[in-house]
Amino acid sequence: MYGMKITLYGKQMTVRESLKAAVEKKLSKFDKFFGEDTEAYVTCRTRKGDKIIEITVNYGGTTFRSEEESETFITALDRAVESLEGQIRKNKTRLEKMVKRDAFVTITEDDDDEYVEEEEFEIRVKTFPFKPMTAEEAILQMNLLGHSFYAFISADSGDTCVVYKRKEGSYGLIVPER
Repeated sequence: MYGMKITLYGKQMTVRESLKAAVEKKLSKFDKFFGEDTEAYVTCRTRKGDKIIEITVNYGGTTFRSEEESETFITALDRAVESLEGQIRKNKTRLEKMVKRDAFVTITEDDDDEYVEEEEFEIRVKTFPFKPMTAEEAILQMNLLGHSFYAFISADSGDTCVVYKRKEGSYGLIVPER
C-alpha cells in the first residue's frame, strides 16, 4: 500500500528538499489511519520571521486541519502533526459510524492505548432568513452580529457560502466545489 498523496506548497518561498523529506516522513505515520485515496495539503510560509505550517487532510468527506507557528519549520511541523493526531484519535469512533465503513485500521497493542469516549452533542438550532448578498455584505452582517462566521446565499452564484474571520484578522470565504 502506498501512503496518502501529499501536495506541498511554499507561499512566496521555495520549500527545501530537507523540509519536503521531513513532511513526508512525519505524515507517513498517518498511513495506518488513511488509505491511498487520502489527500494531504501542506502549506509553508513565513510571517514576521515566524515559520508557519498548515496541514489539511481530506478523507471520505471529512477534513482535518492544523496550523502551527514556530521559530523553525520543523518545530511547527511537529506541533501540527501532533494536533492532527489528536483530532484523528478523538474522532475515530464517530467517524467510523459516520462513514459506515472501515475508515481506520484497527489499532494494535503496540499503538497508544487511548480510549475514545463517545461525546453527546447538544445542538441548538437557529433559523434566520437567507437572502442573497455579496461576500462584503455578509462580512458586515457577521461583524454586526459579533460572530466569527456567517452563512449566506451568494448574490452572484446562488450558492450557499460562508465568510469567516481568520486568526490574523483577515477574512475567508468558503464556496461549494462544483
